[in-house]
Amino acid sequence: MSYLGTLSLVLITTALAGHFSRRVGMPAVIGELLVGIVLGPAVLGLVTNNSFVHTFSEIGVIILMFIAGLESDLELLKKYLKPAFSVAVCGVIVPVGLVFLFGKLFSFSNEQAIFLGVTFAATSVSISVEVLKELHFLDSKEGTTILGAAVIDDILAVLILSVLVSIFSDVAAKSGGHVQSNIGLSLVLQALYFAGIYLLFKYIAPFLMGIAEKLSLPSSVVLMSVFICMGMSYLAEEVGLSNVVGAFFAGVAVAQTPCKKEIDSNIEPIGYAVFIPMFFVSIGLNMTFDGFFKDLIFIIPLTILALLTKWIGCGFGAKILGMSMRSADIIGAGMVSRGEMALIIAQVGYEAKLLSSDFYSGVIIVIILTTVIAPFMLKHSVMAQKKALKEKEA
Repeated sequence: MSYLGTLSLVLITTALAGHFSRRVGMPAVIGELLVGIVLGPAVLGLVTNNSFVHTFSEIGVIILMFIAGLESDLELLKKYLKPAFSVAVCGVIVPVGLVFLFGKLFSFSNEQAIFLGVTFAATSVSISVEVLKELHFLDSKEGTTILGAAVIDDILAVLILSVLVSIFSDVAAKSGGHVQSNIGLSLVLQALYFAGIYLLFKYIAPFLMGIAEKLSLPSSVVLMSVFICMGMSYLAEEVGLSNVVGAFFAGVAVAQTPCKKEIDSNIEPIGYAVFIPMFFVSIGLNMTFDGFFKDLIFIIPLTILALLTKWIGCGFGAKILGMSMRSADIIGAGMVSRGEMALIIAQVGYEAKLLSSDFYSGVIIVIILTTVIAPFMLKHSVMAQKKALKEKEA
């Protein structure tokens, strides 16, 4: 029953760390990430990223993105679909191109350098969602664009990853838990999945939530919403997409039903009491300092490049479609975090021999560093926007 001790330790330490982070003006997620680093192999070694932690963290990120979907405005998502696509595309092209050149400086082969670029083209919006929620900025045009771009970014990253693994390696690779073996079949299944999302919005979610309202069970509406969330996440993984894509669209679909308010008020306590803190801690648990000082000449410039390419690339994608510099700044900062998506891609590359073992630890450290720094960048950008709006109103 050691997992009960792990869970107790994580919950109390993340609660305290989140509290003190907010007291000193930092997003609560920073404290939770630092808890993972301190409790994990990097410092104290009290908690490891075992199957229990991994399972709880997976449920945590699914619930977090489901909540993000619940709180998203569908009309805003439609309105800002075009800038979201521009942000996602620019946010993939710029990191892939510049990080590829960086890899060549360290004598990476062409395929290894391309793969390094793809690793840092991925975005993990879950941490940005948490910061935007905390700052009451999730339903803004910038927040909506970030959410839409992150979904498109995730799809692009998975597709590019599938192509790379198929072209450059004979090793079957996992992307979000699903084995990619046939690109054509995978694309067809993903197209069918998005067709299914339309049916979910139009018919399935309203029908299932209507049934839930008639059931004489406590919390039947919440139970049905969790079923839709988990089911869509499972199906997303089965077709080669990230489970967060399914969770996000499940949340948006359920939000269109009359049950939204009841679900929103009940699902947050479930997520934030147990599962979501475990997700943020699990990211910190991936941090180790093995070879850190030896690889500083690789880690420091790659960290700077990883931050700038996503921030500038995504910001440029927003700016060319007419958004202000401040909005572009927020969107760029909101897309910087790499998190679990980049960790998954790095692991895929390592298994497929597309990422050298000599640089694997360094890449993981850079992913963690960008994930820890990103919330600071996003908060600074949002606060600057709010300050400018207040001054304009005054």
